[in-house]
Amino acid sequence: MRKQIVAGNWKMNNDLEASKFLVKKIIKKLKNNSLQNTRVIVAPTFVSLEKVVKKAKKTTIEVAAQNMHQAKSGAFTGEISAEMLKSVGVNMVILGHSERREYFCETDETLAEKVSTALKNNMEIIFCFGEVLEDRKSKNHFKVVESQVKNGLFHLEASAWGNIILAYEPVWAIGTGETASPEQAQEMHAFIRKIVADKYNKEVADNVSILYGGSVKPSNAKEIFSKEDVDGGLIGGAALNADDFIELVKSF
Repeated sequence: MRKQIVAGNWKMNNDLEASKFLVKKIIKKLKNNSLQNTRVIVAPTFVSLEKVVKKAKKTTIEVAAQNMHQAKSGAFTGEISAEMLKSVGVNMVILGHSERREYFCETDETLAEKVSTALKNNMEIIFCFGEVLEDRKSKNHFKVVESQVKNGLFHLEASAWGNIILAYEPVWAIGTGETASPEQAQEMHAFIRKIVADKYNKEVADNVSILYGGSVKPSNAKEIFSKEDVDGGLIGGAALNADDFIELVKSF
């Protein structure tokens, strides 16, 4: 049975002290909540990862990295390897975020390599994809999403999908105040689950969690998360406020 997930991507926000304060506040607010079927994940910046991992130890909160290089080591100034992440207790990574694709020119081919490297290191992956406004307006959004999923993930064996979480990001709804309607989110999530089932089988498709990532906030989360194929959210801005983030977790 697939899990419900609320993952907070802190992006390039919060220095070390602010990161420790935020995770401490989240831990405190989650202490008395019963969340047997809900995973709570936070993704701080690289400089805060080790401290947040230590703060979250012996709690139900999981910690992910925001990115990772595909090489084991080498002359890649400014990059971080899977082994480095694992050495500080991080066993999960976000790959393919729309900002990485847009601002850092990450291609489907590069992301497929990163996926393979992460899996070789027994890491869990939150794999992101989604269309821009132009694709949505031209009714090309299904084709774009299918291409990103296939190119990034369909080289994997079915057994690898136990370590994959999907995150659909309608790029036109990130940081714009726009949000896909719950019906639009469900339509795309159902489509994603179908293409996974067509490639592999229904069991793989039914067991993979698919998150929605596009301006989710406490006021709209409950309706979005109630849709059959929406298993939670990859949260940006609202994840930087402990009260808002906990409200999202409670939306289930």
